[in-house]
Amino acid sequence: MSILQSILIKASGSRFIQNLLEKNVQKSQYLMGIGSGGGGVFSSGERAIFRLLKQRCKPPYCIFDVGSNKGQFLKLILDSIPLADCAIHCFEPGRETFKILGESSRKDQRIKLNNLGISKEKGEMSLHYDRVGSTLASLTKRKLDHFGIDFSKTEKVEINTLDDYCAENAIGHIDLLKIDIEGHELDALQGAKKLFEAKAIAIVTFEFGGCNIDTRTFFQDFWYFFRERDFKIFRITPSGYLAPIESYQEILEQFRTINFIAVANR
Repeated sequence: MSILQSILIKASGSRFIQNLLEKNVQKSQYLMGIGSGGGGVFSSGERAIFRLLKQRCKPPYCIFDVGSNKGQFLKLILDSIPLADCAIHCFEPGRETFKILGESSRKDQRIKLNNLGISKEKGEMSLHYDRVGSTLASLTKRKLDHFGIDFSKTEKVEINTLDDYCAENAIGHIDLLKIDIEGHELDALQGAKKLFEAKAIAIVTFEFGGCNIDTRTFFQDFWYFFRERDFKIFRITPSGYLAPIESYQEILEQFRTINFIAVANR
């Protein structure tokens, strides 16, 4: 141990310094995109997704918005790309939230709204939430007492897989697949086995955070999933810079909301 390191360790031995260090860590991580994902699509750096989409794919773009909620990401799509260049498929399983999505969305035949959830198997599941329109709604009953959130509301919802939906609607390719379904993103990806085998998905953007504690899924799961399918993963930062994740390390297991983007190496 160096003399400087020894001095710093001794100096850090107080509540004031520890609080200061924690604040600095949080601010630094925010700028890295760790904890910035839940602040809204227009401030999270997610606009960079569409710059990449334009570089890697040609219009008309086939875009899937899985976990549309009230249409936040849909608004970002329409703000970033002319609707004439898109075919957009939105998925929101909650009945009342789906009504809000329909009321707030632009009416156009190129936007298809689906009152469906997406997972690894077709069927029916329970959707849990604290209030109608909640961005926290999940297929897992999350334990959020520590935030004072009562997660007691539930309803049965219809579930489909990406493979089946694409087969039913004669969709052979997805340029951009966005998934934000509160801890069940990996399930949705596993339900797209045929699409990945056919190399029919170009770009995937997904959220990772506290909900993955409840579903017991880890960034390591996503790392290996995409590596085995020859995708490169980047962390989206608030500045719009896409920070490459070159290798898996345990420090990547951060459960403050992060947006990632995975891009096919072809």
